Order: sequence, then C-alpha cells, then structure tokens
Amino acid sequence: MKKITYSVLMLIALGGAFMVSCKGGKDKKAPSGEKEVVVPCSGSDFFTTNKFFRANSIGESMDQVTSKKKALANARAELAASIQTTVKAVTDNYTNSREMNNKEQVEERFEQLNREIVDQKLTGLKTICEKLMKTEDGNYKTYIAIELSADELVATYNERLSKDERLKIDYDYEKFKETFDKEMEKLGNN
Repeated sequence: MKKITYSVLMLIALGGAFMVSCKGGKDKKAPSGEKEVVVPCSGSDFFTTNKFFRANSIGESMDQVTSKKKALANARAELAASIQTTVKAVTDNYTNSREMNNKEQVEERFEQLNREIVDQKLTGLKTICEKLMKTEDGNYKTYIAIELSADELVATYNERLSKDERLKIDYDYEKFKETFDKEMEKLGNN
C-alpha cells in the first residue's frame, strides 16, 4: 500500500512540475509601457545556418527604388562580412592543420582569393524575403533578407584554389571542405 501511495504521490508531483514548466513556456506580456516590435524579414528563419549564409537589413527613402537599393547594399555588406569572418577562421584552421612551410604566403593568397570570391559570389545571391512598406510620413521602407549557398561558395573556392599554382601544391580539397563544414556547423548552432 505504501508503494502505491508513494508512486501516486510521485506521479502527482511530476505532473505538477510538468504543468508549471509548460505554463512558464507561454509568451509573457511585455513590461508596462513597452511593446514588442516585429521586424519583417528577420528572426530565426533568416539566421545563417550550416547550409546558407544569410543577412537582412532595412532601407528607407522618399524614393521606392532607393529604399530597396539601401536595404540590399546593407544586407550585402553584412553578408560579405560574415563570409569573410568565417573564411578567415577556415583559413587559419586549415593552414594550421596542414602545417605548411609557406604558411604566411598561403594565408595571404587565401585572403586575396577570399576578397575576389566574395565580390564575385555576391552577384549570385538570392533574395529570400522582401517587404515594401510606406511610412506615415510618406517614405518607403524596404525590409530584405538574402542568402548565399555555403556549398556553392566552397565549390568556388575549390575551383579557384585548384587553379592557383602556388597553392595547388599544398591544397587538399577534402581537408579544406571538412574545415569549412566545421565552421558552418558552428554558425548553424548559434
């Protein structure tokens, strides 16, 4: 009898704890005097993942086309910075793991190729969200989110690195891809 009573009490306690934890998961009201702002083309659906680099931005202008140009320019700059940071980490890790004799020269060539490839690849990016709004004062506001495939980017690196005579000697695509994938996995987990 004591075992049954103890078991029933445990179930009730666990059920109560479960109910409290579920209750705490509901959206809470904003503090007094504050209101949540929902920004189009932003949020977790538009974060960089292990498959895509993503960026979003806003542009505002009295001219509709200019508002889009501003938003796109800002998003492209953010995307380029993200790619350059990631590729810098890949380059550092790759050259360290390869223990190359000409490490400085390899890193310098990677950085130069990185700038060239980012400039080239940004022309092939994809718009994944675009919203045009008109503000109360008559301005146009464009919200935009863009993405670039990580696989396409690494394929472009492979193509360019394979053609570079100075790097071809030390370049190992599989090792580079493995290092790149590890860095993208870190981004996808953030």
